[in-house]
Amino acid sequence: MLILITCLLLFLTAAGLLVLRVVQPNARYTWLVASGGAALAFISMFFWLPQNPSALTLPSWRPLSLFPTPILFAINGVSWALALSISALTLAILLTAVTRSVVSNSLSWAGILALSGVGILAVTANNPLTLLLIWAFIDITELVIQLSSVDGEKNNEQVVVSFSTRVLGMLFILWAFIQNFSGSGVFSFETMPSGAGIYLVMAAGLRLGILPLHLPYGAGSSLRRRFGTGLRLIGAISTLGMLGHATITPSEFTPFLLFFVSAAGLYGGWMWLRAPDELTARPYWLIGMAALAVTSALNENPVGAAAWGSAMLLTGGALFLSSVRNIRLSRAMLIGVWSLSAFPFSLTGSAWAGGFHFTTPFMLIVQALLMAGMTRHTLRNNGNETLEDQPGWAKVAYPAGITTLLVVQIILGFVGWEGALQTQSWLQAIIAAILTAGLVWGSRRLRIFNPVRAHWVSAASGSVNNIYQWLWSMYRGLARLSLTVTNAFEGEGGMMWSLLFLILFISFVMQGN
Repeated sequence: MLILITCLLLFLTAAGLLVLRVVQPNARYTWLVASGGAALAFISMFFWLPQNPSALTLPSWRPLSLFPTPILFAINGVSWALALSISALTLAILLTAVTRSVVSNSLSWAGILALSGVGILAVTANNPLTLLLIWAFIDITELVIQLSSVDGEKNNEQVVVSFSTRVLGMLFILWAFIQNFSGSGVFSFETMPSGAGIYLVMAAGLRLGILPLHLPYGAGSSLRRRFGTGLRLIGAISTLGMLGHATITPSEFTPFLLFFVSAAGLYGGWMWLRAPDELTARPYWLIGMAALAVTSALNENPVGAAAWGSAMLLTGGALFLSSVRNIRLSRAMLIGVWSLSAFPFSLTGSAWAGGFHFTTPFMLIVQALLMAGMTRHTLRNNGNETLEDQPGWAKVAYPAGITTLLVVQIILGFVGWEGALQTQSWLQAIIAAILTAGLVWGSRRLRIFNPVRAHWVSAASGSVNNIYQWLWSMYRGLARLSLTVTNAFEGEGGMMWSLLFLILFISFVMQGN
């Protein structure tokens, strides 16, 4: 019931904003309504703790012979941490929105509130059927928003291809559901057959752009700071949340998947470190953090996967929302580097609980690249907005939004879930910290870490996508060839071609006799 209360607060606030936009389009208290609803939803998250663990099962569809699986949600340590991260990001987006026009952004605020409610449902979904329904809603929403925000045939084509990869990921989840249905008949992530876990990893890899390596979103998308940040991060964590619920049993494919995930993580981390600004590098942040999360899941550490997912949303959200920079706030945001460090009592303290494996050195390099890039982007003065012309309450609300994300990072390191108070990853944390220090030192002195700003990231991302463009060109060529053959046989000359093939066929038969 608490899950529904939190989500209803978000949905009703979004509906209220839409009503206000129609009834009183020039209302000056729209931001207050939006931020108030987000604050109530955030506070309600702490009432989940006494009910941990618990489950919410919606009434089954009829007839039961056709729909034996109910819609199932679960409150546990992992789902609470992920849902708290989503609600904190939503509140931060609205608090930092004081630098923009109130009236012109009320529609996007309603969208981010509704998206947050759907994201909370996604991370609390406890069986494949429930997750599939929520993913379908998120994907269709993203498709509509992307198609309406990009221009040009090439960009539209990229949006459709990205949507297609997410649909393919949904098919892997559907196959895992079929295996579950034909196996134990118990429909939750915790009780799924061991052989179905690999399909969950493939689904997550396809949706996040790491299996195979591709950019789920273009680096030059017009969706930038606030709504774009919410759309990107909530969409990603709705996928990673699945890995936090299920224990992936190793199989013969696990070493190959770990190899490819490591390669994707190294690419994402390197591009993140060398990018000219944090918004351009946001797709690579998602790839690098997703690679770390998937690696933890493949090493039977679902709590570590959830930790990387929360860190991706909280630390990345604080950085991407920071359009107004000052020295004090920038230094405070270095808490994000601590959250990524995997030191004891940090947010990612459980990230390496699975121990050492053959890809650990590579993934430690990925972690160091992400930490060094976070340090560099945080201390760079990229803010293009100002609070000088804003009233006093706005000057308080904006830093409060960034501080909310920082405080939640600290809270999750100490209380509330299985990833709190963890101390077993200190050796990996020390190695990553040493590598990070070396990268930060080198980025200030070596040219290789400081690329030319103009179009460098776009060119680098284009080189990775060349193989996909080539495959797509082959597909279009085959489609044109098929259309030409079809027109030839179905056009005016179709009868003559049919008679010709019939005569040739009779000739071959007679020669054979």
